[in-house]
Amino acid sequence: MPHLARRTFLLLALAAALPAAAADTALNLDAAGLALKGYDPVAYFRAGGPVRGRADLTASHDGATYRFASAENRDAFLAAPARYLPQYGGFCAWAVAQGDKADIDPEVFRVVDDRLYLNYNRAIGTRWQLDIPGNVSKADANWPAVRARPR
Repeated sequence: MPHLARRTFLLLALAAALPAAAADTALNLDAAGLALKGYDPVAYFRAGGPVRGRADLTASHDGATYRFASAENRDAFLAAPARYLPQYGGFCAWAVAQGDKADIDPEVFRVVDDRLYLNYNRAIGTRWQLDIPGNVSKADANWPAVRARPR
């Protein structure tokens, strides 16, 4: 097999071996396809804050696996996933407002207008909260271009 053809074959084989979630750069997932570092997306709305989900209570949506603290939360998510999904694929809202992607600390969050926003750490969360409307506007405008970029 010629060198270029062999390289192309190897790249295609590697891409086929990756889970679909790992290939999707629009979602902030771990290597196993887990979203929100295992935190329950519904709990941010119902409990008013972050709650770790259980490994035995999961649901899949768009190639991501979400964990839930209760069957009720899982069922609520399955009934209306878009209502509970974090903004910007679960990446840091501040970073997206700056035109970039960054990981999150699931305990640094804000629910604004029934939308979940996460941030990299407490210091960044504080900066983001100084101008929530402005940062949301910037992040919303940046997200279409940022979502396709590598992490």
